[in-house]
Amino acid sequence: MRPTPGEFFRFACDTGGTFTDLLVEADDLRMYKARTVQADPVQGVLDALQLAANDRGLSLSELLGRGEILAHGTTHPINAIITGTTARTAFLATKGHRDILLIREGGKRDPFDYAIPFPKPYIPRALSFEVDERIAADGAVRRALDERALIATIAELRAARVEAVAVCLLWSIVNPSHEQRVAELLAEHLPGVPVSLSHAVNPSLREYRRASSTAIDASLRPMMERYMGGLDERLRAAGFAGQVLIVTSQGGMMAAKAVAHSPIHAINSGPSMAPVAGNHFGGIEFGKRDLIVADAGGTTYDVSLVRDGRIPTTRDSWIGEPYSGHLTGFPSVDVKSVGAGGGSIAWVDAYGLLHVGPRSAGALPGPACFGRGGAEPTVTDASVVLGHIDPGYFMGGSIPLDGEAARASVGTVADRLGMTIEDAAIAILGLVTENMVQAIADITINQGVDPRKAVLLGCGGAAGLNSVFIARRLGCPTLLFPETGAALSAAGALMSDLTHEYRQPLRAPTDAFDLVACNAVLARLDAECASHERETAKDGASYSRNFTVEARYPGQGWEIELALRKPRFESAADVATLAADFHAEHRRLFTIEDPTSPVEIISWTARAATHVRSQALPRITFAADAKRHPARPVYFGGEGWVETPVLTLADLARVTGQPGPMIVETPFTTIVIDRASTVRLTPAGAVIADLA
Repeated sequence: MRPTPGEFFRFACDTGGTFTDLLVEADDLRMYKARTVQADPVQGVLDALQLAANDRGLSLSELLGRGEILAHGTTHPINAIITGTTARTAFLATKGHRDILLIREGGKRDPFDYAIPFPKPYIPRALSFEVDERIAADGAVRRALDERALIATIAELRAARVEAVAVCLLWSIVNPSHEQRVAELLAEHLPGVPVSLSHAVNPSLREYRRASSTAIDASLRPMMERYMGGLDERLRAAGFAGQVLIVTSQGGMMAAKAVAHSPIHAINSGPSMAPVAGNHFGGIEFGKRDLIVADAGGTTYDVSLVRDGRIPTTRDSWIGEPYSGHLTGFPSVDVKSVGAGGGSIAWVDAYGLLHVGPRSAGALPGPACFGRGGAEPTVTDASVVLGHIDPGYFMGGSIPLDGEAARASVGTVADRLGMTIEDAAIAILGLVTENMVQAIADITINQGVDPRKAVLLGCGGAAGLNSVFIARRLGCPTLLFPETGAALSAAGALMSDLTHEYRQPLRAPTDAFDLVACNAVLARLDAECASHERETAKDGASYSRNFTVEARYPGQGWEIELALRKPRFESAADVATLAADFHAEHRRLFTIEDPTSPVEIISWTARAATHVRSQALPRITFAADAKRHPARPVYFGGEGWVETPVLTLADLARVTGQPGPMIVETPFTTIVIDRASTVRLTPAGAVIADLA
């Protein structure tokens, strides 16, 4: 169906490890999936857009020519870090503090296992240099910057052919003058090389975390400037004239140009959108309940929380394993990812133990059933063997699967384990389910959430295969599959805002609170928010500002984030209210509080949001259903093969409280319902499974 004249489109695209998800919004909402092209992620985006153009009877240039925005979630920066393809980066630190990135915070995964080497620094020590200067904690210049020595150091950087420079000087967050002068001299004597300054990248306490953020940001800038430029250039060449926005780790969006100059914001680009969308869809059905948002793709299983309508954030985001990986030290939506998805490979070790993941077949070669050269068994292959996935209706029939290849691949595991192919497939699905349950238990119990009192959201294309079994293991009584759950992160991008966070450190104990100084900080942050609103101004757009602090009890090692009720402190009563709110939040998180103790504020944050949409997300429109099989044999553990009805969403709309077992199919996901569950379709188009 061709669009009406003058109809404009909004695109949201999320590049995953196996598939690239695309949502196209006009008067309706449509979903598309294309294979991710690992060597050229932009091509996967263009392939998905071509599917959308074909669906609407348009050329690609006609479709893109009517595009207003394209919101893009990308794994490009984190993949570059994991694969070691970042830029050759130098690190400049205050004299005597060259080894910040080496010493870190002193820990490693197992401190008593001396066979485990201490982790390597993000930037090699050979590319770490000292700057002769010193600023004190109060901002006073204790030792002036030695510019002559710095110019000599810059000559060494030139000889080392560095491609980026990270600068992290002591207490630059209080007085940035030395960092700013270093940047000026680098621009003069090392022109064209991008420079990241710690006071601008991550103005927060804790030297290692600030240094790590800055080092990561600098190392990504050359690559991200090329990637953002290439994305923009190829979209423009294909006919797009709208605005390109990039999803950030903080659950918002930024202009592509801004992300290219500050790529640290996009480290967890895609996964951060899942709780944004989960909060929206969960709120429609259940109001402000604790929600567990589980996004199962082809490569990873991403778990996040929503608590009373709030999305928790963290500064403890690791790239790789904790301690042995690299800490971003940068605020981001709290998401736990494990290598468990539809493409996760099952294998048997030398001791006869079954493992699933973390290796993934990815988009190429993909699972064995894809017929693209893969031979190792995956979770998707096991699901085909069990009848959970119809080989003739995968992706609505657009990608036919090879059932015999799936059986042959799972058969290699069955032979090693000495069991039937079906039981081996059940074992594969059971083990990946256990891995996913553990990921959820880690993030929920650590934050004081009882899974038995929460709602589990099964999202992502692979979520329906085992979410019922995950919910049973956790004791969750209710399972929600949102209508757009198969592309949840892309849906989150369509409903997200243009955001930016501004931070400033200032110690303020409540028993010696300086109203004037604290209000001055808030006023400066407020002014920066106003500047963001002017830069993102758009006819009809609305804006909001939220203020938070990081606070702790005196002597505590770590802070918690606390929302301020007002943007200014007018009296001692406001300070008392803040302290009371902190005690309550501390009790909610840790079950204890100390109301007799003062509260110590460490830093202040303002979040500016430009709301780019004013209307609700439309209902999704699926293409005409070509499915021809109302039932098929499905293998359930403990039951064997069971002739099982296969329902569409339209079928569910005609019944109330349909008992299992059953398969619910859409063109983009398959939901397996066991015998003890009851399923219903909500007015918003979501599937809810009530577990007995």
